[in-house]
Amino acid sequence: MSEDLQSLLEKINRDGVEKANAAADKIIADAKAKAADIVKAANAEAAKAKADAEKSSADYAARAAETVSQAARDTILKIEASVTAMLTNLLAKNVEKTLADEKNVAALALEAVKGLAGKADVAVPAKLAASLKAQLASQGKVTVVTDDTVGTGFSVRLDGGRVEHTFTGAAIAEELAKRLRPDLAKLVK
Repeated sequence: MSEDLQSLLEKINRDGVEKANAAADKIIADAKAKAADIVKAANAEAAKAKADAEKSSADYAARAAETVSQAARDTILKIEASVTAMLTNLLAKNVEKTLADEKNVAALALEAVKGLAGKADVAVPAKLAASLKAQLASQGKVTVVTDDTVGTGFSVRLDGGRVEHTFTGAAIAEELAKRLRPDLAKLVK
């Protein structure tokens, strides 16, 4: 009986060990499956985070490039405006200087009234009136009148003053600047 008992104990022991080994194998398999799922989820999350980071990086780079492009455009526009203002002021000074010379004003006034069919009044500042009257005396249809609001240059009034063409320093400088701006803009760019 002791042998039977011994064999029964061995069988119980063996069955217990086998059950314990099977349970341990099942626990290990479950742990490996859970670990694989965790690794898979972590890899997916890492790939998503990497893709998000790459997209954010690309978006940031695009925004930075756009910002630099806008800053460059704004700088060019500011330089263009500054250079245009500087040249307009220089142009205005030179036009004013040219229109301060009585001979230049007389020549320009003669050219402006040449070919007019009717009578015209040429309005000039008082300091130029006497000289211009003498120089335009040959033009019978032209009357020189003083007008200190003209500043430098002159204006030609036709049809009893209803039509007026202004040739003042400011008007000429503005017209020249308007015509030069497109070419200046091309040069600045």
